[in-house]
Formats: sequence, C-alpha cells, structure tokens
Amino acid sequence: MDKGAQYYERFLHGDKNAIADIIEEYRAGLELYLYSVVGDISAAEEITQETFVKLFTKKPPFRARASFKTWLYTVGKNSALNYIKKHSRNVSLDCENGAFFHSDVETLEEIYLADERKKAVHKALGKLKKEYREILWLTYFEGMSNKESADVMNKKVHNIHTLLTRARQALKKQLEEDGFDYEI
Repeated sequence: MDKGAQYYERFLHGDKNAIADIIEEYRAGLELYLYSVVGDISAAEEITQETFVKLFTKKPPFRARASFKTWLYTVGKNSALNYIKKHSRNVSLDCENGAFFHSDVETLEEIYLADERKKAVHKALGKLKKEYREILWLTYFEGMSNKESADVMNKKVHNIHTLLTRARQALKKQLEEDGFDYEI
C-alpha cells in the first residue's frame, strides 16, 4: 500500500488529520497536472480544491487497482472535464496561439521553472494539443508509468506509447520553431 493509500485509509477510519497529509503530499502536482488539462491556472486551483473537498465529503472508494496518485489524478481529471463542459461557452482553450498564458501563469513559471530551458519547454508545451500536454506532463513531470498514464487518460497502454511518441515529436518541432535547439 503506497503512502497516499495509507493516508486515505487513516482518513476513512476517522483520522481527520490524514486529509491534510494527502493535501500536502499531492496538491502542487495535482494542480499543475490539472493546469495541463484545462489551460487555466485559476481553474486548476479551483478544481484541485474541489477534488479534495470531494474526498473529504463524499469519501469515494479507493479500490487499489492503481496507485493512490493515479486514482486521485483520475478523480481530478474527471472534475476538470466536468468543469470544461460546464464552462465551454466561456473558456477559451486556444492552445495553438498560447492564449491561455497570462500573469498568473507567469508567476507560476517564475516559481516552478527557474531556468531558461525549463521555461522554453513549458512554453512549447502550452502550444501543443491538450492530449500531448497531458501525456508529457504525466510521464515526465509526474513520473507516471505508461500503465498509470493510460489509467488516468482512460486509454489503452499501446495507445499511450503512440501518443507519447507523437507528443515528443510535436514538442521537439515546437521547440525548434521557437528557436530553441533541444534534444528530446
């Protein structure tokens, strides 16, 4: 049983402090992952909070078919997809033009992406298709296996291999178009 599953088990058995451990352990990563899904840092923060509130109030069952992190990210992604459906008329996800980058994201970049190489990669990621951003984020920033990524993205593992290859190629091409020579 992984650490997150242990925290959640403690919480389900009455330890109210365990939810704080879960939030401390997974909040930042979940928020950044959800940002890769919705393309808006404020929305990602809101959805992250909503995901933890859902754990606290509804106490959905964790069946340990995957790691706790994979399960939590799936719960968060489902909330993000509901958010996108609900706000689709009002939210512009114009990733091709990088239109979702605004001052909140620049602040986030300064905090999380200190050097120029990481900033260039982050900017190029923002210009990729949502599916490419998502698989690259799960694989490289969250360190998930192809199986875990497939579970979160609700795809088959062999589709993840193809998607990851195409995403890497698209990222390399975008970096080159942005004038950055980077080997992937």
